[in-house]
Amino acid sequence: MFTGLVEEVGTVVEVTTRPEGRRMTIRAPGIAPGLTDGASVAVDGACLTVAALEAATFAVDVVPATLARTIAGAYQAGTRVNLERALRLGDRLGGHLVQGHVDGVGSLVSRTDPAPGDGARLLTFRIPREVARATILHGSITLNGVSLTVSELPGPDLVRIAIVPFTWEHTNLAALAPGAPVNVEGDLIGKYVGKLLSVHTPDSPQG
Repeated sequence: MFTGLVEEVGTVVEVTTRPEGRRMTIRAPGIAPGLTDGASVAVDGACLTVAALEAATFAVDVVPATLARTIAGAYQAGTRVNLERALRLGDRLGGHLVQGHVDGVGSLVSRTDPAPGDGARLLTFRIPREVARATILHGSITLNGVSLTVSELPGPDLVRIAIVPFTWEHTNLAALAPGAPVNVEGDLIGKYVGKLLSVHTPDSPQG
């Protein structure tokens, strides 16, 4: 479990193709010393397991299903990735409950620089329809592992997010250009509520 508060923006330094997928080595001098073999790390919001460690780097194995469902298949040496270690029981939950289970890939539609006196940038994303159905105004959504609040819902599969300067400077969202893909995880509570409503209907034997 994660919070969507990025601890460090790491850099992919090596990608090796293997029969079972790919091994990716990520330079992250800020969090690598606190990791252990087998630890969980959210890489752009996808929960991955540490397979190898060095002083300032860690490696993860990414299976074909994850490569197909996330943006990890496009990673190469030099790619900057948002990183967060797993939440410890008792830690402050500064963002929202994030599983690290990516629901699908969205894309940046447009971005608007801040108006004078307003430090927030407005970014509009197209998100998978199943995520959009569980997304509400002023609710939570995770994009590339970043916990964000929905500012507007300008279309059936669109969300608009206001990015404050701190988030802009401490995540990889600033590197996105229109058309760029992003990992999307919908709000955990919204997904469960949606599932319950779809299953437990008045006509359902379980209702």
